[in-house]
Amino acid sequence: MRFHAWRVALAVMLPASGFAAQEFSAAEQAIFLADQLANLRPPSTLRYSFHKAGSLEAGFDDAVVLSFKPQADGSCCASTGEFLTGPRRLPLPDIDNAKANPVILYFLEHDIREMRRLTQGPENYFRKRIRMAVFQGATVAPASFVYKGKTVAGRQVSFKPYLDDPNRYRYEKLAGKEYRFLLSDAVPGGVLGIRTHIAAAGADAAAPPLLSEDLLIEGAEPLPKATP
Repeated sequence: MRFHAWRVALAVMLPASGFAAQEFSAAEQAIFLADQLANLRPPSTLRYSFHKAGSLEAGFDDAVVLSFKPQADGSCCASTGEFLTGPRRLPLPDIDNAKANPVILYFLEHDIREMRRLTQGPENYFRKRIRMAVFQGATVAPASFVYKGKTVAGRQVSFKPYLDDPNRYRYEKLAGKEYRFLLSDAVPGGVLGIRTHIAAAGADAAAPPLLSEDLLIEGAEPLPKATP
C-alpha cells in the first residue's frame, strides 16, 4: 500500500483531531488514544507471535516485529514494523511520534484486508464498521493476564462490529466475528494481544471455530547498536 493510502486508512480508523478526550468512548481511549508506549525505552524491539486457525481455511503460525527508535529530540518513538513474513507480509509505513502501539493499526489493517478477500466487500466499509463499534458498541472490562509467568492486571476491550450490520446478509457466515484487545500497562508497549474469533455454526460450543486469529506478545528486547 502506498503511503498516501495508509494516511487515508489511518484517518478513517483513528479518532478525528480537535475533540476533547471526554468526547471519545472508553474503548476509543483505551485502544487509540492511550500512551501505550510510555513504558518503552527506545531503541527497542517488540516481538509478537501470530496464529491463525479454524475450519474455514488452512491456518498458519508467523511473527510480527516492531522496532522503535528515539525521535530527533530524544522522545519516544519513531517506529518501523514487519507484520507477518514472506507472501503474507503486509507492507507498512514508518510512523513518527507514535504514542499508541502501532501493532493495533497494523493488525486491524491486516484484518480488514482479510475481510475484503473473504467477502469481496470494500475495505473502507469494514473500517467504518469497526470504528463505529469501538465508539458505541464495545465493552471495557478489568482483566488479568499472564505475561512471562506472572499475573498482570489490565483491561479487555471487546466488540462485534457486524452483528447488527444491516448489510450482514452479504457475509452472513462472518457476521458473528468478535474482536478482543488485551491491554496492560505492565506489558511492554501496552498490548498483550489481539484476538478475533468466529464461532462455528450451530450450538456446539466444543466445535472448533470457523476462523480465529491470535496475536500475542513474546517480549521486548533492546535494538542492537548500529555499527560505526
